[in-house]
Amino acid sequence: MNMDDNALDQALFALPLEEPPAGLRASILLATAYRPSPAFSFLELALLGALGAVGIWLFVLLALGGGTLFFHTLQTIGAFASRALSSPATLAWLAAGGATALWLSLFTGSQPLVVAPHRSGRRASR
Repeated sequence: MNMDDNALDQALFALPLEEPPAGLRASILLATAYRPSPAFSFLELALLGALGAVGIWLFVLLALGGGTLFFHTLQTIGAFASRALSSPATLAWLAAGGATALWLSLFTGSQPLVVAPHRSGRRASR
């Protein structure tokens, strides 16, 4: 079966076409390629909302006279953190972790994980 679509192609190309509306291309580009990115992602908005809620809670706590309890709590947390971080074992583990992170970032940061084989030459025939 020999199908010849030349006559059909000529008939389709002979049809009169309407002109597209003015500004169609610009509106399509504005809606797709040139669309501005949102200022914040969903995760950032959730984090900002949580921080704002904590800030308002702290302000209300201080305004209602709970400031001394709040500062006492901060002092207790600070004393616990200073005791925990002044332990020689904790400092040794932090130093070992920092040294490992530095070592890995200096010596493996820009190397590829897998080296691609060299394919520019011909393989020897077997």
